[in-house]
Amino acid sequence: MIIVLKPNHQEEEMHRIVRRLEDLGLRAHISKGEHRTIIGAIGDERILREVPLESLPGVESVLPILKPYKLVSREFKPEDTVIRVNGQEIGGRKIQTIAGPCAVESREVLEEIADAVHPLGVHFLRGGAFKPRTSPYSFQGWGEKALKYLAAVRERTGMLVVTELMDPRDTVLVCKYADIIQIGTRNMQNFRLLTEVGNIEKPIILKRGMSATIKEFLMSAEYIVAQGNDRVILCERGIRTFDTETRNTLDISAVPLLKQLTHLPVIVDPSHAVGRADLVPSMAKASVAAGADGLLIEVHVRPEEALSDGPQSLRPKEFATLLEECGRIAEVVGREL
Repeated sequence: MIIVLKPNHQEEEMHRIVRRLEDLGLRAHISKGEHRTIIGAIGDERILREVPLESLPGVESVLPILKPYKLVSREFKPEDTVIRVNGQEIGGRKIQTIAGPCAVESREVLEEIADAVHPLGVHFLRGGAFKPRTSPYSFQGWGEKALKYLAAVRERTGMLVVTELMDPRDTVLVCKYADIIQIGTRNMQNFRLLTEVGNIEKPIILKRGMSATIKEFLMSAEYIVAQGNDRVILCERGIRTFDTETRNTLDISAVPLLKQLTHLPVIVDPSHAVGRADLVPSMAKASVAAGADGLLIEVHVRPEEALSDGPQSLRPKEFATLLEECGRIAEVVGREL
């Protein structure tokens, strides 16, 4: 249920409504837009059937949210959410690029990659410290040592750190070093982990599960926002289909669909979607044309030596060409890269 307040409502009227909802055993989430303030009443909506909220001072209307996901829906917040991180925005006119290796291998290699992509206007450096791998014998990441390398590169370049959190027990450690926390595809429905990151103040990149429907994806985002952290960035990264020519199948239609259904920013990871460096540029350009708010792209100075996902990593020169081409497409659709 959403409670739309009058444009000239008083702050005390808003707080009185919140207290009333809490007295009824419901949780209240406030969304202040450019023209309207909306209060979301979260919980058992049957409680509200006998409560005349429309009669409360400051209330303009009371409307049901038909979608099972409430707080992330467009019904709850018509305006796009723009997430601000240390002077950078995700979800605004600028299409942000997050680039770097799949896994942090060494400080020297990480610095090489950062020095190659930062001059191109990339403000976000990605790199895995804890790596979820299909095989238990594959490289699993260097843990805190890798986090320290990322922090050191941030100190030198000013790039913001994006890295994955796999285990709730590592939350404090990862938050110490990361600017944005990523929840990977295998953990999209790890509800204990989603609840944990819902209680922190860091922005969260939530990747779509490899077999998840759009509804399941948004319900996972709802888990995070319902805990109080509304700084969620949705990431389409390909889904599993019957085809075997690519690693996954990029669901490009998910981008405009998600933009219709939710106010959250939507970014695309074409690297994991296709698993082939030669296809990444085409999928990245298609993502920009489809309305993506950002790109998450794997870049490595020597992909043939990469300890993780080398075949899908672009070399810096290829990456620079891609950014130039994406920039032209962004201009056509009224955005900038």
